[in-house]
Amino acid sequence: MIIGAAATIGNAAICPLPTLAFEWNKVPPSETGFAPDIESRLDRLIADRRIWGLHGVIIARRGRLVFERYFEGEDENWGSPIGHTAFGPDTLHDLRSVTKSILGLLYGQALAAGKVPTLDQPILASFPECADLAADPRNKRMTVAHALTMTLGLEWNEDIPYEDPNNSEVLMEASPDRYRYIFSRPFIAEPGTRWIYGAAATTLIGRLIVKGTGQSLPDFARTALFDPIGIGRIEWTKGSNGAPAPASGLRMTPRDLARIGQLILNRGEWDGRQIVPADWLEQSFKAYVAVDETRRYGYFWYAGDLQYGKPPNRPIAHWIGAFGYGGQRLFVFPELDLSVAIMAGNYNDGNQWMPPIRVIREVVLASIL
Repeated sequence: MIIGAAATIGNAAICPLPTLAFEWNKVPPSETGFAPDIESRLDRLIADRRIWGLHGVIIARRGRLVFERYFEGEDENWGSPIGHTAFGPDTLHDLRSVTKSILGLLYGQALAAGKVPTLDQPILASFPECADLAADPRNKRMTVAHALTMTLGLEWNEDIPYEDPNNSEVLMEASPDRYRYIFSRPFIAEPGTRWIYGAAATTLIGRLIVKGTGQSLPDFARTALFDPIGIGRIEWTKGSNGAPAPASGLRMTPRDLARIGQLILNRGEWDGRQIVPADWLEQSFKAYVAVDETRRYGYFWYAGDLQYGKPPNRPIAHWIGAFGYGGQRLFVFPELDLSVAIMAGNYNDGNQWMPPIRVIREVVLASIL
């Protein structure tokens, strides 16, 4: 397979298409254990206004495409409005922080190749230009594993809107040196003890991948991950420093996001090749820290449990997930051999979490026979 260098168009790195394409085999829902009314369930939720702002839904089970639906709506590219869009199979969409989870896969690949620091290494040691900021001994105790689990312990606030100039990611983007900005944050917890969500961790991990591989994130992703599993055209939006944003810059189609889910279900294998080490996936999905009462966090991946099927005796299935601003989601249910990719445009909506979880609970899981 011939891999070309990423081109640049506007504010995004554009990766060339792979020379080999992967096509989903689409089958009726009933062939993979779903009730035939799965589409009408979705329509009822839309009509009742219990879900809104959907741009695309892909359901794949047992390696086959079960359900595919696209919508129209207003959309953005990393916060910049792009207007009313009629979405389809080939329409690129912001993944936002789903990018973080894919970055976690890339780190595992780079680690297996011996190109990035091991998990127990102090992360500050990879940024010698920031060594003068290590007055607090906790700086030297922050490891790569703490970054991957978002337990660095540094003060960071992305709970406020991204339109607010006090948002920590916005402040980092405006900083002349984002790495010094991160390491200069005060500690509010001992490293490894508390989950604090934010772009700080992914910014550091993304830099380690770039330094270790000698490639940009789009180029390494294309060579190591995207081409081997047949992912087509993507874009990787650049941050204020001119580099592809590791925290939230990826854009791809819902079908291609579902391929990531299938790769996880395959334990990192694709067409007879081990693309992501199986042991890295196993480590990545462990519950290292609690996010809230129902979700746990691994190496840039969420995890939890949900009931499925018909009441009253509904079994519980474990899920692995990637979550992005605006309602972007990838849910993987290994026990059910099921993955669901959802794209939405509910940016700046305080209830943006509702539509995707209702699709999962009331459409997908409720339809399993």
